[in-house]
Amino acid sequence: MNQMLQDQDVQTSQAEIVADTPVSPPATDHPRFAKPQRVAFVQASWHREVVEECRIAFLKEIEARHITNVDVFEVPGSFEIPLHAQILAKTRRYTAIVAAGLVVDGGIYRHEFVADTVIKALMDVQLRTEVPVFSAVLTPQQFHETEVHLDFFRRHFTIKGIEVAEACANTLLSLERLRGQVAAGIAG
Repeated sequence: MNQMLQDQDVQTSQAEIVADTPVSPPATDHPRFAKPQRVAFVQASWHREVVEECRIAFLKEIEARHITNVDVFEVPGSFEIPLHAQILAKTRRYTAIVAAGLVVDGGIYRHEFVADTVIKALMDVQLRTEVPVFSAVLTPQQFHETEVHLDFFRRHFTIKGIEVAEACANTLLSLERLRGQVAAGIAG
């Protein structure tokens, strides 16, 4: 990603930015769930104008995949996401939790430390609670609050929102099948 944001990208024209914007593929008929699914989407408010692109794309894609019960929660920053994810998972109200945030240099902690800590903590929540947790918490090597960088990361978070919705829906379908097989004595 570092190479994509070199100085020559600063000179990227608006036409190139528009040309790079993802185009939605034709509608696909996605499999349906046997039971209703409920997902929690936990979003960091730091760089909200960028991170919200992930949420918007996620909500659109997850609805196309027949999951319409999504509760959105906002936390101050990515560092606060794991605790919220853990509390939400423990309620047993959600079949999955999705986290979204942008971790950049600055503040008290190094961004690599925060990102690594958040990802590890989310994995721990998932393994402790058996509620799948998905991450769209990203940390770029370089981030400058220029319009070119902001546009790049808005587009990138749109793509990540679609990808995390796909991963969430596919995992929930897989777990639904697996749990059905275990209940029927086929697997386990």
